[in-house]
Amino acid sequence: MPTNGQRGPQRQIPLLSSLPRPLYARAESLNAGSWTPRHRHDWVQFSYAISGVLGVHTAEGSFFAPPQWGVWIPAGLEHEVVTSMRAEMRSLYVRREDCQWAPSRCRVLEVTPLARELIKSFCLLPAEYPEDGGSEGRLVQVLLDQLAGLPEVGFSLPLPRHSRLLGLCNELIENPELGVTLGQWAERLGMSEKTLMRLFQRETGLSFRGWRQRARLLSSLSVLEEGDSVTRAALSCGYDSTSAFIAAFKGLFGYTPGELFRH
Repeated sequence: MPTNGQRGPQRQIPLLSSLPRPLYARAESLNAGSWTPRHRHDWVQFSYAISGVLGVHTAEGSFFAPPQWGVWIPAGLEHEVVTSMRAEMRSLYVRREDCQWAPSRCRVLEVTPLARELIKSFCLLPAEYPEDGGSEGRLVQVLLDQLAGLPEVGFSLPLPRHSRLLGLCNELIENPELGVTLGQWAERLGMSEKTLMRLFQRETGLSFRGWRQRARLLSSLSVLEEGDSVTRAALSCGYDSTSAFIAAFKGLFGYTPGELFRH
């Protein structure tokens, strides 16, 4: 999870007042550490990395897409997009009236093989493609139908609004290897363990243990992306056992670390 101190070049945000068609494509080759300032726009954005790991940060939390997964960003939501290493990114901008079926929250979605090929074909079309009756218009409609059905995955890290709890979460994000226990955190915050557990569940929708495990596993993506060993990735995010790390990783992502990046 890149921090402000590790940032590279700033990406330019397209200067569009409106979309020329219901669907608009943007293909980019991004350098390591590329980022956008926080911004919002009047259309939906769906971005995924063909290679590299994509991160989208909002006030509600952070959302991560390894290769062949994508992040759905609702219209009007303030966000920034970052990449830790070099990445090939494809973005689709969709008029909000053409995807009224979509929930008004950020989501990480699995890009199916069919959707991937449709996106690849659509990216070859001109920005002002013919809309009526031709193959281009049919391609767009099929692609929109496919986007509506992409399965959601749990590669998000919700953030609490409670100020002291947010400070705790930010510290764990910056230092995922920390072994501070729930009891020690409760003592620091001046509350009981039960109160902290209830507060954490209410604010994030996850248990403290589940949230910390997810934060650790998501932080390991950038280490693995750099080509470091699985053992190094496990140690960097607080796991003493490589086998325990691999089991937890597969439980969240559905793949072992090696399988994920080969996939």
